[in-house]
Amino acid sequence: MSIEPEPNDILTSAEAESASAESEIVSLRFDRLQRLKDAGRDPFSQTRFDRTHLTAQIAGEVEALDGTQARLAGRIKSRRGQGKIAFADLHDPSGKLQLIAQIDRLGEEKMSEWKALELGDIVGVTGVVGKSRSGEPSLFVTDWVLLAVSIQPPPEKYHGLQNVETRYRQRYADLIANEEVVEVFKKRSQIVREMRTFLDGLDFMEVETPMMQAIPGGAAARPFVTHHNALDLPLFLRIAPELYLKRLVVGGLERVYEINRNFRNEGIDTTHNPEFTMMECYQAFADYHDMMDLTESMVSLIAQKVNGTTRVSINDKEIELAAPWKRATMQELVREKIGVYVTGHALIEAFEKHVEPTLIQPTFVMDFPVENSPLAKKTNDDPRFTYRFEVFIGGSEIGNAFSELNDPVDQAQRFAEQARAKAKGDAEAQAYDDDYIRALQYGLAPCGGLGIGIDRLTMLLTGLTSIREVILFPLLRPERTAITPSSALSEQSYDLEKRALTLKWQGGGVHEYRGVPPELYIRFLQAESKGAFANTQIKGHFSERRVA
Repeated sequence: MSIEPEPNDILTSAEAESASAESEIVSLRFDRLQRLKDAGRDPFSQTRFDRTHLTAQIAGEVEALDGTQARLAGRIKSRRGQGKIAFADLHDPSGKLQLIAQIDRLGEEKMSEWKALELGDIVGVTGVVGKSRSGEPSLFVTDWVLLAVSIQPPPEKYHGLQNVETRYRQRYADLIANEEVVEVFKKRSQIVREMRTFLDGLDFMEVETPMMQAIPGGAAARPFVTHHNALDLPLFLRIAPELYLKRLVVGGLERVYEINRNFRNEGIDTTHNPEFTMMECYQAFADYHDMMDLTESMVSLIAQKVNGTTRVSINDKEIELAAPWKRATMQELVREKIGVYVTGHALIEAFEKHVEPTLIQPTFVMDFPVENSPLAKKTNDDPRFTYRFEVFIGGSEIGNAFSELNDPVDQAQRFAEQARAKAKGDAEAQAYDDDYIRALQYGLAPCGGLGIGIDRLTMLLTGLTSIREVILFPLLRPERTAITPSSALSEQSYDLEKRALTLKWQGGGVHEYRGVPPELYIRFLQAESKGAFANTQIKGHFSERRVA
């Protein structure tokens, strides 16, 4: 019986041709791996390699190291020359270095094996530091060992990984092909490290709070729902750590912070990903003015440490991050832009439409309406507004802060209003949290709280305009099954002794796949679409040969 692919799973002819060519390369590389294993040279039997230097050390100190022996390890990304001398570029986390393999140093057998290396292979090399005839720092190879083979052909730097979604989905290939992507994530790591150093220097204590919560709170957002089987308990993934961090301030931990993963069941665009990273900190006996001072000091210092300057460029606009930053109320900014005095939700809508996109230079937007600030103190001058600010840079919000509401009676009333809104269908309204009210009844000191988006801060300091570029594995739709128009299966057979699966593709001949374990064959038989399963789990994963 013919097994047809789903219509949405069929690739275009161009995609099919590319997939077919890649599958053939993968098959040849599987065959090569099998030959290595048959010859007793299984690269995956290697358990470690002692390297003495990184490539950048040798490149930067070649004069001092000239003539000395060094051991390097890394990935081969380019090769040239096939006679008695061959060249290759070895890449490691620090950079790259030219390798020079010569028959008079390696001998015929080792030289022959060297020539059989494929791009993407990972090797350990021993050699003598020196320079090539052109003066390029090099390692003259005297011995080498294959540590891992690359069965998938590595993408070419300029032509092999152009599809943006493929880059995000196969981030490992993206990192191999694009060194500038590696630099982005190195910079992200440094940003987080410098932020910790800054806060630690102010005597903040780093803490951890629950990621699964019985009552989601601390932000206006729709939560993800999960379930604890043993307790038969519905739980929610954290939308913010705020209420737990303020419980700690109640308990006497006067300065706390958490670099946390949050999960919000919301749309995806260039500045939003359902899973994202925040830094939240809380300081007793402080207010939102103190949080403004902290924010502009921290961000400008991180920029200087990471980029060597406080100036950044976003969408061809130059931005200066050095303090002081502009401070203005939301009301002032809206009246300045449209000349109308509005309050409540109308003020928020007017701000988002007319003002927010224009805030290119760092700006603290202060005193939000009470309607959308259930955790912030009301201002003493006008109870319609709160001591809350958001900070905007490059037209995007990167931070949010309050003079925290510490009156348990007022907080209970605000929670009740939120609960009524939720009952009427507002999925983002906050739930009533009895335990948090009880914590406030023990006494929360006047307190300033701040949240900074790590992803958006990284976008700012790297000049990138999509949040997916700064998250290693952003959320994507499930990958489309790679089925070609000729990928419907008409017959199959399995040889248990040889562990060989033979498949007859409609219009694509008969192919044998060796090394397929019995348990995988059983899964194949149970698969809803055998053609889809064979394409994703068998083809390109085992040694393949055409038999008819």
